[in-house]
Amino acid sequence: MPRRNRSDGRDGARRPQRHKGVPGDRGVPRTGDFRCVQCRLDVPVTAPGTAHRNHCPNCLASLHVDRRVPGDRASDCRGRMEALSVSVRPDGEWLIVHQCLTCGELGANRIAGDDNALVLVRLALRPLRDGSVPGRILLAL
Repeated sequence: MPRRNRSDGRDGARRPQRHKGVPGDRGVPRTGDFRCVQCRLDVPVTAPGTAHRNHCPNCLASLHVDRRVPGDRASDCRGRMEALSVSVRPDGEWLIVHQCLTCGELGANRIAGDDNALVLVRLALRPLRDGSVPGRILLAL
């Protein structure tokens, strides 16, 4: 099929090629945002209540990226971390306890304001559901 003549007067001038990102990035901006390794949700790193988000607000899965200090991103493991339970600080702040499925290391992350409340409550009630809490403690509740 022959080319059509352009009526806009550009005389064969080509439009500039749009910038193509890294293969597989699907147009996600490279501002530190990440894609969840479990549920594949695009997660922004900015979140209310925490300065160094590294877990998904939907399923609470994480990657083993921090070594000692939150936000240092110094771990070489990069394994998937599964949310095991929650812990509560004396001031009432909740922490998610993760375990790396690659190296077995445990870590704790502060919850963020946009974390899925239903998943957090299910995680908190897991010991009661599994029966791993002794009966005398249940009576005290």
